[in-house]
Amino acid sequence: MKTFLKVWSVLTILCMTFVVFGGALVTKTGSADGCGNTWPLCNGQFVRLTDITPEKIIEVMHRLTTGISSIFVIVLAILAWIYIKDRRETKPLAIVAVAFLVLQAFMGAAAVMWGQNPYIMALHFGISIICYAAIVLLCLLIFEVDNKFDARNMVIGTKLKVNIYLLTIYTYLSVYTGALVRHEKASLAVPAWPFENGKFIMPTNVQDYVQYLHRFAAFILVVWILYVTWIVFREYSHYRVLKYAMVLEIIFVAAQAFTGIMSVVTNVNLYVALAHSLIITMMFALMTYLCLLASRSKQNRLRIR
Repeated sequence: MKTFLKVWSVLTILCMTFVVFGGALVTKTGSADGCGNTWPLCNGQFVRLTDITPEKIIEVMHRLTTGISSIFVIVLAILAWIYIKDRRETKPLAIVAVAFLVLQAFMGAAAVMWGQNPYIMALHFGISIICYAAIVLLCLLIFEVDNKFDARNMVIGTKLKVNIYLLTIYTYLSVYTGALVRHEKASLAVPAWPFENGKFIMPTNVQDYVQYLHRFAAFILVVWILYVTWIVFREYSHYRVLKYAMVLEIIFVAAQAFTGIMSVVTNVNLYVALAHSLIITMMFALMTYLCLLASRSKQNRLRIR
């Protein structure tokens, strides 16, 4: 059963990756209305082979992968609840995964049937990455990553712990600003990087403000991750899992910044934009694992004593 659980958890992550990828594809190709204002069926009926458009195919495939992924997530949550219930994080993570999966599906359906408010729809992506992160954490628990890196005995000081928590929250807020750029159609509001014609020009409309807000938020995120990495290597170099995690975070944030810049340079090339969404999803999931490690620190300190 343990082998099956590991395989199932990996498949669930792959399924949710397709869901996140598909959702980004729907947004970036303008396919949200590909099936009209009906849900779950397309225009109130099954898709007819004589009435197929690219937008309809993208929207139908996204709904289909979401439905399949829902089965995988629910089964994973049940199996984890039963077979790794000794871990204190298992039940909360299982609940979060299922709850945010349902909320994500509801928001997607609501957007189709009742219209799309950009500020609400920006939350849709944020909800999906929380569900994704919960599934990744369950997978890490199932694979007993803690034992491989001796993470269960880790003790983290208050300064690093607070930085990890706040950085994770800030990362989520940065993700929201990025999603808002897409839904406010502000991707090319400032069609050069870092500024148009090499100098800062005061924003004149909502799209300009949203674009500049996202760029500023992204800059702060890069600096903050570098600062936390410096703390880890200076004070916690004996913990391999922390060092590896922060090196990965730097790789992710560098790739995220690069794809963000290239999105502007290439006039929002579809593949670059999709990579931009996928990278931040994985980056946020890794941040939540650091939160999990930080949350255990007090118990580890008491156990060691």
